[in-house]
Amino acid sequence: MREAMTTMSFSPDWVSPPGDTIADLLDERGWTQTEFADRLGTSRKFVNQLMSGEASIDEGTALRLEQVLGGTNRFWLNRESVYRAGVR
Repeated sequence: MREAMTTMSFSPDWVSPPGDTIADLLDERGWTQTEFADRLGTSRKFVNQLMSGEASIDEGTALRLEQVLGGTNRFWLNRESVYRAGVR
């Protein structure tokens, strides 16, 4: 007899900064934060703050992330929004 499959939703009680996603992508590409800052056209300090969650992703940053790392600007803005909503 076949059992009905149930779908469990994933609702973590934690959030991670978008920088965690960025760090994974840099690792995949073998880029340092300095190389990434150069490609992004920003300072290493900003990249460091972005990765730690101290700096927010705004529309301009999201567009640059889209160009440099891929994904859409909407993906990056959503990733930021979810992170900020969970950090209270």
